[in-house]
Amino acid sequence: MIQKLFPLDKNYILRQAQSVLEEEMIDRMVFELKRSYTSLYNPLQLMDTTYAQILDTFEFPRDRVRLIYRQLCGIYRYKHGDNQLEMLFDGRTHLEKFQEEWSAALIVYVQTLGIYEQYVKTMLRLTLLFDNESRAQWAENHCKAFINQHFDLKVVKRQGELLLKVS
Repeated sequence: MIQKLFPLDKNYILRQAQSVLEEEMIDRMVFELKRSYTSLYNPLQLMDTTYAQILDTFEFPRDRVRLIYRQLCGIYRYKHGDNQLEMLFDGRTHLEKFQEEWSAALIVYVQTLGIYEQYVKTMLRLTLLFDNESRAQWAENHCKAFINQHFDLKVVKRQGELLLKVS
């Protein structure tokens, strides 16, 4: 069961589309992270040990990235939370339409965040340059705070529920 992040988080088809695409989109987030690192820190693509480690790493703790993915999912649902279904005349189901729109939006989100050094560094500590749990926890908290600040939202915990609020 997916936890509601705000009182009107009722677009169940969109939530289902986001959960179906979760593993695929986590891989895409890491791919975009590699591209962002390259453009920020190594535009000439000179091979050093750090760059080689970033390019060659495909196994990483997915749970940390999953939290960031779900945070971005909640932000998207908050900003595009209309749960009115429209008439589709192209033969697609609403699930397919939401999957397509969500995957395109996530790529834009990640590419936009990828121009900021703080996001790239913290995501690298969570994934490709993971070395210990305490550093990953610190990086996760900073990454979530940066994302909330970037999208001008904050997460408030009231009565045991996490709520998204516009700052």
